[in-house]
Amino acid sequence: MQVGDKAEITRSYSAADLAAFLDIAGQSGDSSQAVPEPLIGALFSYLLGVDLPGFGTNYLKQEMQFLRPAPLNTPLTARVEITRLRPEKHLVDLSTTCTGPDGTRYCEGRALVLAKDVGA
Repeated sequence: MQVGDKAEITRSYSAADLAAFLDIAGQSGDSSQAVPEPLIGALFSYLLGVDLPGFGTNYLKQEMQFLRPAPLNTPLTARVEITRLRPEKHLVDLSTTCTGPDGTRYCEGRALVLAKDVGA
């Protein structure tokens, strides 16, 4: 791992995905046409646990600022990028962003994780 390393995933959420999420959350009748914020947060969680840093990563802190609602049926690209490594404590700081295909930023923030094999 090095400062500047990135990982990203692109995903669209449909009305059926929204309905399934609302069902799991115990909510019904939401007529919103926006992607729920927890689904965007889940994209970051996926990247941290699967891609960068990957398996064995422990989430310590996540800050997210939602700038505008993300519309359904829009490809959303979530990205994490290493901004700082603290090998002595096995800590990795990352920036997090979620954008649309035209560059519209829907969410930005940062994450702090505990990871194995943090390089200098």
